[in-house]
Amino acid sequence: MTSFGDDPFVTAVKPLVDAMGGEMMPPDLAGTDDVVLAWEGEDVVAVRLPQLADSLDHILLALERKQGRPLSELDRKAKQEVVRILEARGAFSVRHGVETVAGALGVSRFTVYNYLNRENAAKSE
Repeated sequence: MTSFGDDPFVTAVKPLVDAMGGEMMPPDLAGTDDVVLAWEGEDVVAVRLPQLADSLDHILLALERKQGRPLSELDRKAKQEVVRILEARGAFSVRHGVETVAGALGVSRFTVYNYLNRENAAKSE
């Protein structure tokens, strides 16, 4: 039998788990809140999902890596696009989401709300 890390199923789901900020472990180490994934009737890997607040931090770091620089250094249009992406991913349903995003972008909460209002106004036109 292949070891946990060499399993093709584990290799296949790893990018998704990494993108979510989750942690993978052997299924026998799973806790009650972990998700155990099975393949062909056999438990292969357990996934520990991050807390929502941790997910937001993970998403912000991923966006920063994608931009190649701190989000606070982006121009206004790029910051508005980041807010649009974050809204689509549910970032503002997380407690203190607006404050967290504002801090990452180096803008005020008021500015984030303005970006959100602008996006919502454009959708309703």
